[in-house]
Amino acid sequence: MKKRISDDDIIEVSAMLANKVGLDNLSLKMIASQLGIKSPSLYNHFSSLSDIREKIMIYGWMSVGSKMIESTVGVVGYDSIRNMCYAFYDYVSNNKGIFSAMLWYNMYDNEVSLEATKKLHEVIFKIVEPLNISKKNVKHCIRLMRSFLEGFALLEDNDAFGDSLSIKESFDLSIDILINSMKSLENK
Repeated sequence: MKKRISDDDIIEVSAMLANKVGLDNLSLKMIASQLGIKSPSLYNHFSSLSDIREKIMIYGWMSVGSKMIESTVGVVGYDSIRNMCYAFYDYVSNNKGIFSAMLWYNMYDNEVSLEATKKLHEVIFKIVEPLNISKKNVKHCIRLMRSFLEGFALLEDNDAFGDSLSIKESFDLSIDILINSMKSLENK
């Protein structure tokens, strides 16, 4: 009896393998082996390894977005922003291969990749709206949050901080600075 494999099965296995061996080391042969199928069978689902990597990127943004949104349940205002930052950091710290794929974000400017972060942006706007920060400044804040979160995680992932100062303390302080900067934009 032939094994029935879905696109989602392939992406979940590929994401798990990317976390284990690194995105750059991921191969069609490795994915097929893990699924118990032959490599050419993957072409029934995806056109190439790049196609799979793009889907891992979307999978990552959808997953981290869900985690960030879940972190806001029952919390309001700046505490929601703080929780979202910690949820992102926790997710990418524990999913380094997926995070590498997520950094491809701007390489794939299409509806599916835009949809992967649209809901997250909508939630951030709803959280920040009562704080009376202009939509233009909220957009700037989202860019700041994204660059801080992705940059911090990327530097930590590559052991680029290079000193004995606590990474957690730096992350905590950075979130405090981010939130205080957002507070300074209220009524502007």
